Amino acid sequence: MRYFLEFVLQQLVDHPDDIDLRQIENPGGVTFQVSVHPDDIGRVIGKSGRTIAAIRGLLNAAASKTGDVRVTVQLFENSSS
Repeated sequence: MRYFLEFVLQQLVDHPDDIDLRQIENPGGVTFQVSVHPDDIGRVIGKSGRTIAAIRGLLNAAASKTGDVRVTVQLFENSSS
């Protein structure tokens, strides 16, 4: 799932080198903390949050297929840019 998320994000943003993706294993599932360039926040969120909601939905569908319980995606603005 991590590689899928990384691939999708790289295709969406203008600054793919500024993507920082961290995976945290929780008892209830997996949390992905995503940090992107400030100019790319809007692209990842999408209009009314549709893009990030679609990404979360796909990851949760994949998680249910692989037996994981839940996937959470947290989006942050990259402060080092």
